[in-house]
Amino acid sequence: MTLLRNTVRKFLRCESGTQMIEFALVFPMLLVLFAGTTELGRLFYQYTTLAKGTRAAARYLSTQPNVTTSTTAAKNIVLCGNAAGCGGTGQPPVSLPNLAAANVVVTPPTTGVGVHYVTVEITNYNYQFLVFNLNTMIGGSNFNVPLTARTRMRYMVN
Repeated sequence: MTLLRNTVRKFLRCESGTQMIEFALVFPMLLVLFAGTTELGRLFYQYTTLAKGTRAAARYLSTQPNVTTSTTAAKNIVLCGNAAGCGGTGQPPVSLPNLAAANVVVTPPTTGVGVHYVTVEITNYNYQFLVFNLNTMIGGSNFNVPLTARTRMRYMVN
């Protein structure tokens, strides 16, 4: 009986393996924290890329004498940073996945007396998750994070 009692006492006092139990409890939380930080970083990266693209296109359009004939070049600037176009030989690819010319809206300056502005906006662009694709996890496509960037710049040509 004392042998059994001594064995039970030794077993209860033994601390080997407790680190693995703690790690097993904390690891899922650390994994979620890491993945969330990664997704948030990607979200900010994509938003700043959209904002830079609209800013560059608005700057380009503010110096063009005819905005309506330059909208294709402005859309190319938003898409790939080059007025000539995207994806050809020696040309950069599209800057973000699923970003198309249809997402870019150019509002030309108004006519008349006074200060005129040109506006470049990106609409209907949905951020796509990489690490935790919640659309796949919940079995649908109703979980989207829409990103919108808009730049309004003074039209310099009169």
